[in-house]
Amino acid sequence: MRVGVVQMCSTDDLPRNLALAEAGVAQAAADGADFVTLPEAFPFLRREGQPIPNVAAVETAARNALANWAREHRCWLLGGSIPETIDGSARVYNTTLLFDPSGHVVARYRKIHLFDIDLGELDANGECFRESDTYAPGEEVVVAETPFGGLGLSICYDIRFPELYRALVDANARWICVPSAFARATGPFHWEVLLRARAIESQCYVIAPAQCGDHSPERASHGHSMVIDPWGEILAEGGDSPTVLIADCPDEAIDRVRVGVPSLRNRRLRAPKSEP
Repeated sequence: MRVGVVQMCSTDDLPRNLALAEAGVAQAAADGADFVTLPEAFPFLRREGQPIPNVAAVETAARNALANWAREHRCWLLGGSIPETIDGSARVYNTTLLFDPSGHVVARYRKIHLFDIDLGELDANGECFRESDTYAPGEEVVVAETPFGGLGLSICYDIRFPELYRALVDANARWICVPSAFARATGPFHWEVLLRARAIESQCYVIAPAQCGDHSPERASHGHSMVIDPWGEILAEGGDSPTVLIADCPDEAIDRVRVGVPSLRNRRLRAPKSEP
């Protein structure tokens, strides 16, 4: 399968972001991508500490655009993440949607692990993020069935929780997506290491479209989108600027690695089953 990864520098300007995403998806499709991915919060990246104005309008515009792009380019399309309204709640879900080539939503994942950190504990100039002030956590582990195999869904901060990826593999994931807006303070130290670890231990392809650059005076992202194979090799990597990456990902590499190093079969410790 040929994978396209659109790296963006989104802002709080919805029409601008949608136009840039559309151009990126079109470029990836023109380069032959069967599966195209966008980063976390691609239609609207709020200023830290600020709510998302008119969430329903952002959600509707993004969903309609994604469906149209998938249908127009006849590709599988992962919509990074968009805000999903919750009836009766001031908070929203941070949700990734998977569209098939006919423009239908075939899977929905709501981000489970919310980015509540205080880097001031580590660095006097460190940033503080409180994602839970705006978002509610999801609860469901999601692996989408596709013609190219099970596609495990996750978002950004999830990458620090290996038990999620064990659950994805146990649900037959062969591909894992991690659309992200990874903080610039932690990115140089943790981004590549965590992504490659998840690919190696899960023996899956890991596809990580990322936000990059300065989104506002208060917020910046690390960039360096990646496609990593089941052996841990980086097949494609972005830099610090918006770009479109293309990587050819032969499916047989997954089975070759899993046969050669059968660590998934050799597991001795497993999560205990819950009581009925």
